Amino acid sequence: MMTNNSLLKFLAISTILLATSCELKKEPTPPNSLAINTKTVEKNFKLWTWITAEKERTNESFDEEFKKYSDNGINAILINTYGDPTLLTRLVPIAKKYNLEVHAWMFTMNRPGDKIAEQHPEWYAVSRDGKSCFDEPPYVGYYKWLCPTRKESREHVLSLIEGLAKVEGVTSFHLDYIRYSDIFLPIGLLPKYDLKQEVELPRYDFCYCDVCTAEFEKEHHKNPKDFSNPAIDMEWKNFRLNKVKAIVDEAYKITHDNGKLLTAAVFPYPEMADHMVRQRWDKWNVDAVLPMIYNVFYNEEIDWIGYATKQGVEDLKGKNTELHTGIYVPEMTAIELKEAIKQAKTNGAKGVSFFDGPAITTEQWQTIRDSQND
Repeated sequence: MMTNNSLLKFLAISTILLATSCELKKEPTPPNSLAINTKTVEKNFKLWTWITAEKERTNESFDEEFKKYSDNGINAILINTYGDPTLLTRLVPIAKKYNLEVHAWMFTMNRPGDKIAEQHPEWYAVSRDGKSCFDEPPYVGYYKWLCPTRKESREHVLSLIEGLAKVEGVTSFHLDYIRYSDIFLPIGLLPKYDLKQEVELPRYDFCYCDVCTAEFEKEHHKNPKDFSNPAIDMEWKNFRLNKVKAIVDEAYKITHDNGKLLTAAVFPYPEMADHMVRQRWDKWNVDAVLPMIYNVFYNEEIDWIGYATKQGVEDLKGKNTELHTGIYVPEMTAIELKEAIKQAKTNGAKGVSFFDGPAITTEQWQTIRDSQND
């Protein structure tokens, strides 16, 4: 069975944090420094995994887990500490003991359980049919999306990023849920919700709060609430794409000012991300993307991992951004995992990330070890 944290990632498909406090600002670390440490990286192909850390766990249990990752060839771990820099600080030296990079993973615009945000219901995104994520979240109860336009919600998110960016020893801040709520779910998930999504439905179309619509109307002299078919208005679509980009670009500045990199979990390739969640990640300032190419959610076969990887690599040409393919390991046989890694490698990925670490089976670990000799 999936854990709650796996289910979070499962629904969003989609997929956080970082760095160093010092009096003198460091120069930004170049993107190719993502490929550091350990024998696998000598071949310029990096192995990552996502994990969620509970603060109640002992250091000894984390030590055992991190040792297993290192022994099996993992180079980097993306750790979700629920935005807690104290827990992240505690885990960094344990990971470093095993020569593992630490990337601070955080839910960005989707903020379930955010006690500060919960004190401000007006910060939450509003659907076209007037439902706020604060009290009527779409799909599931933990879809608590903040508005990316509103000054206060933006500043709150950026303050969390800045706090984590001051944790010493972290390689990157890793953005997840850096988008709007799903306007279209992956096709493989629709039966779970008894849904048909052939057009943009008002319930899943965000954000129509007063701040967003007023700012758009000021710029473009029309109000999205008056549109008979908002899906065909390109200015309104671009307005929202650019609001997400603005947060990413601010995060890039914050992380680089602290001597850290910026990475992000994103949808499989830019055109798909644009269509499904208003996320055009090939236009971002970001050092590396880990597209979640989870073929099972899209009813696709393993070779689709190669297709989506290649599409993303092509879309990033000319940009200083690496692509590392995200692979969903549950429901995947060891033979399928071997082919998935091969598809990513041969189509231009700089590495692969496995979701998630605790879900990897003994047989899959053998495949991962063997892949380092291919």
